Amino acid sequence: MTIATSSPEPSDYPGPANRTWAIFWVSILGLFLEMLLIRWVGTEIRIFAYLQNTVLVVCFLGLGLGCFTCRQPIVMRRMLLHLFVLLLLLAIPFSRKGLKNISLYLSVLEDLIIWQHGIVESFWGAIGAMFVGLLYTFLLMWLIMEIFIPIGRLLGRLLDDHPNPIWAYSVNVTGSLLGTWLFVLLSVLFQPPVTWFIILGLLTLIFISRTEKGRLINLALLAGIILLSWPASWEPGAIKVVWSPYQKLTLQESARQPFPRMSGKYVIEVNNAGYQVMLDLSPANLQSNPKRYPPEMHGLSQYDIPLLLHPSPQSYLIVGAGSGNDAAGGLHQGVPQITAVEIDPAIISLGQQYHPEKPYDSPAVQVVKDDARSFFATCQQKYDVITFGLLDSHTTTAMTNARLDHYVYTRESLTRAKSLLAEGGVLVLSFEAQKPFISDRMATVLREVFGYEPLYFRIPSTHFGWGGVIFVTGDLKAAKEQLARNPRLSALIDKWRQELPLELSNTTRVATDDWPYIYLQNPSIPLLYYFLAGLMFLLLLPSFKEWRAAGLFSRWDVSHWHFFFLGAAFLLLEVQNISKAAVVLGNTWEVNAVIVSSVLVMILLANLLAAKFPRLPLGPVYALLIGICLALYFVDLSRFAFLDYGAKALIVGGLTTLPMLFSGIVFIRSFARVPGKAQALGANLIGALVGALLQSVTFVIGIKALLLIVAGFYLLSMLTRPKITAQEA
Repeated sequence: MTIATSSPEPSDYPGPANRTWAIFWVSILGLFLEMLLIRWVGTEIRIFAYLQNTVLVVCFLGLGLGCFTCRQPIVMRRMLLHLFVLLLLLAIPFSRKGLKNISLYLSVLEDLIIWQHGIVESFWGAIGAMFVGLLYTFLLMWLIMEIFIPIGRLLGRLLDDHPNPIWAYSVNVTGSLLGTWLFVLLSVLFQPPVTWFIILGLLTLIFISRTEKGRLINLALLAGIILLSWPASWEPGAIKVVWSPYQKLTLQESARQPFPRMSGKYVIEVNNAGYQVMLDLSPANLQSNPKRYPPEMHGLSQYDIPLLLHPSPQSYLIVGAGSGNDAAGGLHQGVPQITAVEIDPAIISLGQQYHPEKPYDSPAVQVVKDDARSFFATCQQKYDVITFGLLDSHTTTAMTNARLDHYVYTRESLTRAKSLLAEGGVLVLSFEAQKPFISDRMATVLREVFGYEPLYFRIPSTHFGWGGVIFVTGDLKAAKEQLARNPRLSALIDKWRQELPLELSNTTRVATDDWPYIYLQNPSIPLLYYFLAGLMFLLLLPSFKEWRAAGLFSRWDVSHWHFFFLGAAFLLLEVQNISKAAVVLGNTWEVNAVIVSSVLVMILLANLLAAKFPRLPLGPVYALLIGICLALYFVDLSRFAFLDYGAKALIVGGLTTLPMLFSGIVFIRSFARVPGKAQALGANLIGALVGALLQSVTFVIGIKALLLIVAGFYLLSMLTRPKITAQEA
């Protein structure tokens, strides 16, 4: 079968007349635009960096609403106009500042920690700030939903009208896979948003009809979108802006606010928040300015201290090495072998180009581009000193509630790090703990892993470094002996302890691979997530008229519930898969790409099996589906961590996505039989939306328990599956 099997017929929808080609291109467009908005909005508007799956949920809402109303007019201008407004809001300095301050307004909710934001003290001030923040958030969610409604209508109508539903859905999945990898490719190539929007414009052109009334207006809007994409991401005064596969990096002069105490020439901002200053703490520079660098502090910066706690460090491991400050500290102390692990290649490159001491050019420094967990899993060397740099993440992964750094500070991660310590080795963990319970969590997990209380103290922010809370463990006896031999350092730590005391309760729950939420004090769903669910309901209110016109309420029957439960289970399973894979493979962009691609490949394989074996009994398929979900609950994927990357990616990707093969068979068999395919897909997408909202329960029950919920949803889908007639059996 070729892609041109569907004959070109007169169409009542924009785009190619051939339905199969139209499905292919709209699927690429939809997934590419979805990934673009998740990445771009989550970067430029910081609240969505902390709640990134919100953008995904709203995309599903727009697509689902579009599918349900697919018989209403498909107006591509609706997509273009709302996308133009979104870009315009971020291009105008005044409105851009307001949108970027959403995280400031919502930081009044104290159960959600937002980086570098304070708390409004006045009660009514807090209420007002929260109202403004939620209002802005609602506006953005509404714009994103409206952008996807025309795409959902187009996709729904095409699938509804296609004569071969299995082939049509396979083309839809193939296009989605290509749209995903197209955006991944642009990210890997460090392409900025302007390039993304140019590609988006080319894809959208396919659906702007030459004969459509108002075509020139649509073209003008499309041109405006591309032109606005530059000022919408512009950083005035920046030396350099780099969009890495992980985050937006902005290189600024460190003399600019809010870094008055930082003496380095350059500062790196991550997703528009301060991240690291490149410091010149070389002896020559320190001696040249004794007023800025008091002589009593020379050689005692936070980057020197880890090495001073070991009698003769010969090997030094840094995870979260950043642009090179920690590596420079190791060179100051004469360590002959330094391994610097940093996940972001763009940060490494900026350090190589702009760090004043050029530590990454030293032959003593080996730079490793990898996630800390991935490095721990494969490393065979032992180190005298291991330092956890300031890894604090400013973003979540696109499909989960876990931030990039969460899995580095779990009990399992620190246990593996402990195994990499040489005899007499010292482990030093640095963390910017904004709340006492975070310090308590770090101390507690180190106590559990090493069996005794760590040494801890807070370092203030000065010209010598960003500061933060320092935890020391490993061979504490040797470390304390080193302190006794170094009265300057010992006196300095005593001073910091008196001026910046830390009170730890030893009661905070530790982070684990199953519950990695280091920024949550207790297992609970943050209040902001309830507000977001409320905003989602408000988004639906204006749509009820359209839903009623489409017959959603009158036509919703048991088959819609079947597809709804399949969608909810699918999304939760994908979230669980990415979380599990991150533990073994690292929290890298490759992991997300591998899992998403594995899922889509499994769906294509399911479609092939359903086409080859149309009478395959679904009873055994459901038994295998639910059984595998329950079995995966007991599988510890970390046992594969020692394998090389290709082998473990294949095993982990295959195991975690195996249920998708059987759920895909169920879906396509049901989808091929149902008369209203657009409504079925819409119900499936709305179910996925609910699944995305439900992933918040992992804050309470942990990630692994999602598999039990997934199995429950699949059981419900089995119970609500339309009866098969004798002729179909």
